[in-house]
Amino acid sequence: MSPKFLWYIPNTVEPGHRGDDTTTGWGSIEYSTDLARTAEAHGWSGALLGTGWGRPDTFTVATALAARTTTFEPLIAVRPGYWQPAHLASAAATLDQLSRGRVLFNIVSGLDNLDAYGDTNVDPAQRYARTQEFLHLLRRLWTEEDVTFSGEYFQVTGSTVAPRPYATEGRAHPTLYFGGASPAAERVAAAEADVQLFWGEPLDGVAERIDRLKTLSEEVGRRHKPLEFGLRITTLVRDTTEEAWQAAEEKVAAMATADGATWAANRRTAVGQQRLFALAARGEVLDTCLYTTPGTLGAGGAATTWLVGSPGDVATALENYRKLGITHFVLSDTPYKQEIGRVGDQLLPLLREPSA
Repeated sequence: MSPKFLWYIPNTVEPGHRGDDTTTGWGSIEYSTDLARTAEAHGWSGALLGTGWGRPDTFTVATALAARTTTFEPLIAVRPGYWQPAHLASAAATLDQLSRGRVLFNIVSGLDNLDAYGDTNVDPAQRYARTQEFLHLLRRLWTEEDVTFSGEYFQVTGSTVAPRPYATEGRAHPTLYFGGASPAAERVAAAEADVQLFWGEPLDGVAERIDRLKTLSEEVGRRHKPLEFGLRITTLVRDTTEEAWQAAEEKVAAMATADGATWAANRRTAVGQQRLFALAARGEVLDTCLYTTPGTLGAGGAATTWLVGSPGDVATALENYRKLGITHFVLSDTPYKQEIGRVGDQLLPLLREPSA
């Protein structure tokens, strides 16, 4: 299977996201379109669009970007509880048809500002059970007619989505990405996701999780094609190894002294975040060039471990993940626009043609 390489667009109205020094344009259609078109021009399949209450609505932004690009695939982050599955199924199928099959979805179960949009479900076990129903119902609504479903969290009667998603050979509906490191989250992925996204852990940890998810897929009686795997990580690339590590250390020093660094939602207690803390305790640099210190600073969460080095260093590290079975890569670094070009031009050719 050919790997898919996606970038990340933070989708925020506030400047300074992860140290990006761009001061104007955030949240505007002009700036978001510029990022998407730059990604197209530098070899990226598309980009993950960030989500959260207080940011521009992710689906709306994705629709606008799909209309202003030709190959760009928006990976749209959405939350059950913010969306009803039938509403998302219909909206997604329409956008998928209009964009000729360029829509991807990242289903997010983590806590947000729930009170702001009326979601009262805060119990982790219930949130994952709701997500599993959400994914199950999405698939049925995209592929069946007159769907009737009565679950604990969602119900529909005689529901038929029109138009259908844009179907191609091997693709009946938009790909469903999902993250989460807890046992409950992994059971959801094994049963209903298309792609399980991992944060940037060492190779041994990723290999262990892949093996566990394959076993879980059999235990839960997975009814879909085999689960695929993806990696969400920062890639700090410079011309030489020495330049890259100097830049990484400068960035970390700035993060450590920044005023107002805050933790978001439940990231201090989330299983994935705790795994990042444990990595830092094992050492600052793991495997060949996985820098763990950033995962203990700033807002935490995805992409706060970094692969640092020359294009060859980072390509080798990512190729090692691919040998484990990773086929979806969501990469980024800041400043976002500048690094779209640098990483796209210097790193992606090595990953698409390893012999280079």
